[in-house]
Amino acid sequence: MTWIKICGTANLEDAKLAAEAGADALGFVFYEKSPRCVDTAAVREMIREIPAEIEKIGVFVDESAEEIAEIVQDARLTGVQLTLRESSPRDVRDFKIIKECGTDPKLIVAYPAERLLDDASFFITEEAKELVYAVLFDSGSAARPGGTGKTFDWEKSQAQVQAASFVVPVIVAGGLHAGNVAEALNLFRPFGVDVVSGVEARPGKKDAEKVRAFVRAVRAAERTC
Repeated sequence: MTWIKICGTANLEDAKLAAEAGADALGFVFYEKSPRCVDTAAVREMIREIPAEIEKIGVFVDESAEEIAEIVQDARLTGVQLTLRESSPRDVRDFKIIKECGTDPKLIVAYPAERLLDDASFFITEEAKELVYAVLFDSGSAARPGGTGKTFDWEKSQAQVQAASFVVPVIVAGGLHAGNVAEALNLFRPFGVDVVSGVEARPGKKDAEKVRAFVRAVRAAERTC
């Protein structure tokens, strides 16, 4: 089954909603410039109230590996999503610091799909591949790392995303909603999908019917892909 992450979870009501709707993972944004940003204490309280089998993913942009490791342990996160952009380069040393913090979190690397069009290929070293759980392709940029509400150019990047999926599990994000997620699944055949604005009433607050509709659309598309 397709792995579904409902990101930008900012309150307990929405966390419970996503879990009950059938999400596999919740995303908690720790990037201070995001309207969906939450603090460690709030996330820790939410995690106490949601099923253990749901993955709890912290989303980070500019924080150091040491800061991320501390938050992972404090909030009891089960995964970390790192956004790669030129202003905050990451290397394998950072990956290892996070992975060895005590909870052995799953590591997702968020990679702007526009780079695929610039570079014409996706490359990850063997050492990094052993540490990474999945790579997330989205429509973010250096100026705005995520939550854009826009899709990237699916047609132009289809071949590169599919090629990357032979190297590491791929998650598709950026502008997804119940009305277009079936097309994304058909084009990319990803390991997972990630949604934020497509299931919101406003930034930081989910729309219950949109969340349920998104999960239903993914499960329905799986039967035809």
